[in-house]
Amino acid sequence: MMTTRPTSNTLATLTLSALSALFLTGLAPQALAGTERTPLRAATLPAESTQSAETARVIVRLRTSSRLASTLSAGTRATVAELRQAQALGSRLGLTLQDGHSIAPDMQVMTASGMSSATLARRLAADSEVLSVHVDQRRRTHAAVSDPLYASGSGFSPASGQWYLRSASNTLVSAINAETAWSLTTGNAGVIVAVLDTGVRWNHPDLDGKLVGGYDFISESVIANDGDGRDSNPADPGDWISSTENSSDATLKGCGVSDSSWHGTQMAGLIGASTNNASGMAGLGRHVRVLPVRVLGKCGGYDSDIIAGMRWAAGLTVPGVPANPNPARVISMSLGYPDDSASGCTAADPYSVAVAEVHAAGAVVVASAGNDSRKVNKPANCPGFIAVAGLRHAGTKNGFSSLGPEVSIAAPAGNCVNLSGECLYPILSTSNTGTTTPSCPTHTTGGSDAAVGTSFAAPLVSGTAALMLAANPALTPAQVLSLLKSSARGFPSSGAGVGVSSCVAGISTDQDECYCTTGTCGAGMLDAGAAVRAAAGTLPIARIGETSTRIDLGSATLLDGSGSSVAAGRTLAGYGWALGDGTLARFNGTTGGSTASVSALGSGLVAVTLTIGDSAGASASSSAVLRTGPAPSATCGTDSSDGAGTPASSTTEDSGGALGAGWLAGLALVTALLAAVRRRARA
Repeated sequence: MMTTRPTSNTLATLTLSALSALFLTGLAPQALAGTERTPLRAATLPAESTQSAETARVIVRLRTSSRLASTLSAGTRATVAELRQAQALGSRLGLTLQDGHSIAPDMQVMTASGMSSATLARRLAADSEVLSVHVDQRRRTHAAVSDPLYASGSGFSPASGQWYLRSASNTLVSAINAETAWSLTTGNAGVIVAVLDTGVRWNHPDLDGKLVGGYDFISESVIANDGDGRDSNPADPGDWISSTENSSDATLKGCGVSDSSWHGTQMAGLIGASTNNASGMAGLGRHVRVLPVRVLGKCGGYDSDIIAGMRWAAGLTVPGVPANPNPARVISMSLGYPDDSASGCTAADPYSVAVAEVHAAGAVVVASAGNDSRKVNKPANCPGFIAVAGLRHAGTKNGFSSLGPEVSIAAPAGNCVNLSGECLYPILSTSNTGTTTPSCPTHTTGGSDAAVGTSFAAPLVSGTAALMLAANPALTPAQVLSLLKSSARGFPSSGAGVGVSSCVAGISTDQDECYCTTGTCGAGMLDAGAAVRAAAGTLPIARIGETSTRIDLGSATLLDGSGSSVAAGRTLAGYGWALGDGTLARFNGTTGGSTASVSALGSGLVAVTLTIGDSAGASASSSAVLRTGPAPSATCGTDSSDGAGTPASSTTEDSGGALGAGWLAGLALVTALLAAVRRRARA
């Protein structure tokens, strides 16, 4: 079977309850305990028994000491030759095998005709040179600043605004205290969060200046829906499925009729939407950047493509694919599918192997738990993943959220409370109005496109992890998980409606709204402020505040570093400001004080870096990206980034808000600036 895919912007497509991998966006007027509307359960993926015998597809991992694996030859520079051992292995076993894509130097996809995937897996597992073999299944998708949508009140939709980022209260019990985190750090442009999903709409105004590079790992063109297979362009062309495709297409039959979800765009906005620009919404990772990695298309995506995307996002080698010049410190995955195996996800599973390698590279991996009200979905149930369950605004488990001992932590996943009318507590994010192909950039509302599902809980944890790494870049993935858990707030045990009881792990029936426990929903409720504070410890933190992140031509913005902090008993002894592109902006006056004024000289994206030093000689730096001149217009329909194979990195800085490699040159000044600040601090 195939793997995960994002769902549409309607409530029905926000979360795939039964699939619990992606969030669907169309809610149905269906009540659970506590009068909760929930995402519709998406059609189950086609069972292997209903597929053609020609679709046998597995992931084979060879022993590194085997003769087969040793034939892998190194390529040039950024690429490694693809492992292609189907013929050699097939001849040993009397099978006719075909090569699929390589995932790692010792792991590749193989296919065969005339048998099921499970049968092929059993045959291959008997070979002495095969370390492990797994069926390549499909997963699916699980969805105090000047930004107007951050606020709440009459005239807004949803009326609650971005309630999930605010301070926790008696009403908003599960809100994550983002403003407390922002008081410590607004993030760092050097911290990158990879979003493994359906791709992204580059021209959304709220993603202006926040996207960098990316890649499309979908290997089959029918699923990719962009005219080809893997390429350097992770733009989302839409993932709709027509009634004809659902009834008769060889690959998409039985996947369920659906509109395009723009799921990856929604995840990207939650993590890194442009913030404090008097427009749109606020992103949790205010100054972090987002790396779009496309692994899901029509009817989801294969495990092999997702695992390859994980490795590449962390900077690891994927045979046949150019190296990633912008490795991520956090990988966010709002996708999955129920795991019906008796043993669950073991250490030998390809996902477990991949996450161990990604951890060794220094990257944190976050995944949504799923939306089927039962066991945690795969891959979130695999060792090493930070699995995230979904909470209602009142702190109880969402009726749709999967649960179990594999969950690490819980975060807001949106809920409606009311059975009709505007959804009261959905998760607002970036989206698109197109039902099939791209149309106009938009934001989800409290209407028919209201967003709920564990897909939306995972990016809140991912964004928090990015802020933690901005405060303390030396944190390991294990330390990030430990601090997320130890800083979490306890679950409420009262306050819900009549008949709401404690959640129970391991049962095979649906569990609607229930009171979370540490054995079912993780260590507690996400507290971004407490997690960032714990991560910072006694380290100095360079915090960039600003009048606005956009500077009109002929105008200036004031950058403020006075919110930077140092350890108790030390004093903040020096500041230094630097710009990455002197042709687009210039400083007005000195650059050695706590504030600096910047004027726009041209239109584009420019990096600004603040470095601080303390009285003991310790130092820290942080970077942000500013938009100079008018923001790109919010164009509707397709744009220049939609061409098949068009490198996303070639998008100009003014055509879609994507960051190319040029602006990074300015960050080379940081080393010299750091030394100068240290000298001033010791003087």
